[in-house]
Amino acid sequence: MGKIAFVFPGQGAQAVGMGKDVYEADASARGIFESADKALGFPLSRIIFDGPEGELKLTVNTQPALLTTSIAYLELFRARHGLQPDYTAGHSLGEYSALVAAGVLSFEDAVRTVRARGEFMEQAVPSGQGAMAAVLGAEREALRQLCSDVSGQGTVVELANLNCPGQIVVSGSKEGVQAIAERGKEAGAKRVIPLEVSGPFHSSLMKPASERLGGVLESVAMKAAVVPVVANVTALPAQEPGEIKQLLVDQVHSSVLWEDSVAWLLGQGVDTFVEIGSGTVLAGLIKKIDRSAKVYSINSLEAIEKFQLETTV
Repeated sequence: MGKIAFVFPGQGAQAVGMGKDVYEADASARGIFESADKALGFPLSRIIFDGPEGELKLTVNTQPALLTTSIAYLELFRARHGLQPDYTAGHSLGEYSALVAAGVLSFEDAVRTVRARGEFMEQAVPSGQGAMAAVLGAEREALRQLCSDVSGQGTVVELANLNCPGQIVVSGSKEGVQAIAERGKEAGAKRVIPLEVSGPFHSSLMKPASERLGGVLESVAMKAAVVPVVANVTALPAQEPGEIKQLLVDQVHSSVLWEDSVAWLLGQGVDTFVEIGSGTVLAGLIKKIDRSAKVYSINSLEAIEKFQLETTV
């Protein structure tokens, strides 16, 4: 039997009504939503279940909403199946869910921290000045070089998310991202798709948000991870609180090395990935990185009830 990783999605996976099935079916899952409302001092769960979508899509709400939904699914999944991972990892915001799953952060501290993180990220760059776009089909190094050329002309644009072969998200100034859209073919891009986001996340323009987050994290209690958490910034495992705090600060303005993180996990003998949270975004990316990986999406009560680990003899 190979090793198992629990992985958690980030912003973009949200949907109105997510998690409502487990909230209604199970007291421990309900308790997670109630804890979030109490920790934040407002009814986040109402926005998650009833919307409106525009309100759920605000970064400051999306981040705690996705964390809460992932941890509610995780609670029930663990209670039903007793499965423990060998590693955890999360995409951007999902790294906080991975840290809760690994025993580093309490859920209440995590939900308060990501609410602040969302606020700082929204405020770091004035609305309309930053942008992000998905670049399909480009080679990583060629795109990195193109970003460097464009940035050298005074308009910042950088590699933000290295998601899987042929899918890289760029982030930076509106003009910088526009230049990549116009010149993407030079790096082999087949398409460049603008993303609906409220800021240039995971670019150096987010450094003000990183600094403010650092101030918040200083007073957050963290324990050593029970299982290694693969960090977005390094695509390597981290377990010590001091290192994890620094990685979380850097993560806001650094590239999310998702493809590299999955490759590292595969290299450690992980052959089973359990995506816990709304949607199936990570399942799709993992399959593009390694078609032979076994991937499960725990994104509903039904998925939890039907879950059965494939065992190869």
